[in-house]
Amino acid sequence: MGTALTGDATTRDAAASRVRRPMALLWWALGLTAAFALMGTAVAVNAEEPFTQGLDDWWRALVGTAPDSTAHLGPIAMFFQILGEGGGALVMVILLPLGLVAVGRWRSALFAIAALLTSMGLYSQGMKNLVDRPRPAADEALGLYGPLFSVDHGSFPSGHAVAAAAFVFVIAALIPSARRTVRRVWWIVGGVIMVGMMWQRTLINAHWLSDTFFGLVAGAAGAPLIWWAFWPWLQKDYGRPVWFLHLGARRRAELAASQPI
Repeated sequence: MGTALTGDATTRDAAASRVRRPMALLWWALGLTAAFALMGTAVAVNAEEPFTQGLDDWWRALVGTAPDSTAHLGPIAMFFQILGEGGGALVMVILLPLGLVAVGRWRSALFAIAALLTSMGLYSQGMKNLVDRPRPAADEALGLYGPLFSVDHGSFPSGHAVAAAAFVFVIAALIPSARRTVRRVWWIVGGVIMVGMMWQRTLINAHWLSDTFFGLVAGAAGAPLIWWAFWPWLQKDYGRPVWFLHLGARRRAELAASQPI
């Protein structure tokens, strides 16, 4: 039985190695990367007032809250705040890969790390340093306020939004395509996460609306690009038996083989 399991895994790996990467996924990633780069260029040309500033100002006046409000301290708003900070990073970059390794999905763990670091590092922090767009500033005469939580430099893009989108696409990539219902449900959940992150970052005046939208674009570009690169490895992990769930069966097979006929 143990030999059969090994043989099945070898056959599955060989079949997965012959799977061609989907070009549609690559074009999706490259197209969104180009859109993100073009917006970054537009912001860099006039970081104080890019072409989206009118829309950004309107949304800020509509959604941004004041320091004496409790809206930004509610459980939903705080969930999104934590998701893009230390707690979320702990889950995404450390606990998720460790969990994948624990069940024998080391290829998937490498993919998750590479996708998250590419999106949150190269795309997010790289663009922040190139553009360095000013954060929304307080103007109490107009009833406008600055960020209600501590923030780093550079408003474009929203790092929280990048992390949210990257996380959604990473989890989607880890779900086998054969599990269509599970993946569809996750896309719905993921859509709520991404839209919710846009709302929370603008609620607390940490970002302009365009920062959050193109933060999602960055995450939805970087993670799929790595998904495409890791495609054959991910195919090998789909359906792979969890090693510790088969220890009992292997021991029984070894005992049966050792007994004299």
